[in-house]
Amino acid sequence: MDQILRISELVLPLFGVIGLGYVIATAGILKESTAEGVSDYVYTVAVPLLIFRTLAEAKLPEVLPWTYWVAYFSGAFLAWIVAQTISVLVFGRPMRDAIVHGFASGQSNIVLVGIPLVLSAYGEPGAVPLFLLIAVNLPVMMTTASLLIEASGEGISRAALLRLGKSFATNLVLIGFLAGLAVRFLGIAPGGTLKAVIELVAASALPCALFAMGLSLRHYGIAGDFRLSAIITTLKLFVHPLVVFLITRYLVSMPPVFAGVAVVFAAMPCGINSYLMAERYRAGVPATAGAVSLSTALSVLTISFWLWVLGVGLH
Repeated sequence: MDQILRISELVLPLFGVIGLGYVIATAGILKESTAEGVSDYVYTVAVPLLIFRTLAEAKLPEVLPWTYWVAYFSGAFLAWIVAQTISVLVFGRPMRDAIVHGFASGQSNIVLVGIPLVLSAYGEPGAVPLFLLIAVNLPVMMTTASLLIEASGEGISRAALLRLGKSFATNLVLIGFLAGLAVRFLGIAPGGTLKAVIELVAASALPCALFAMGLSLRHYGIAGDFRLSAIITTLKLFVHPLVVFLITRYLVSMPPVFAGVAVVFAAMPCGINSYLMAERYRAGVPATAGAVSLSTALSVLTISFWLWVLGVGLH
């Protein structure tokens, strides 16, 4: 009972901020454009500086955590394959739609929900494994989805590869990660006023991310393609974290914080990037949009369950 109480004290305030954003958006207190503005601030300023600050001062592992990455992506790609197969064989959807549905089943909402939840659950010890996963998640998942979608059409073109390369080269989350590593290894971490500014902006990342998620939810809806949205949601909230949990518990060895972060990261709702991917390619939009909303609404319960399984709140 004490563990459940502690988990509720951890999870409910975070989802309360999401709920506040949703209520304010629904009531029309803030303009619709505000959601985009707050999200842009989170993605382009606050989170990159949070990652930079953390990695600039962090104690990093001496070797690359390959088993950690393999455990996470095993769950992500299994959920992807199952969703894509169901979309084609059961619902008869075109391959481009099915690829987006698969991507949504394995793509976690990292920035707007994942970072606040993981850092609240594991504190500073969870920051390094979290950001090590963020660093590879976007390139691996986005590259795979983009190449599969392009290949399902007229084939992979030079223009498509250039667009993909440009999106990574200009992604400020990745730039913040690389800059943090650079100053960490060079030993030139900022100090004085510059450090104070970075600290203030970084501190705003978590509440702004949650509030932006709430503002954005009203845009997506649930009813567009409910049955397929429900399948994607189930794969994302249960199958993905279950596979990661089983691998980290029984097949590979890693520090408990790394294992816990991998499972919590996998238990996050469908990422908004999956909706953006669907809109970009005009493929699978209704089911993907519905899955973003449905998985976010249900994740307050499922994340609490996974935190309970992991023993968060016992100490």
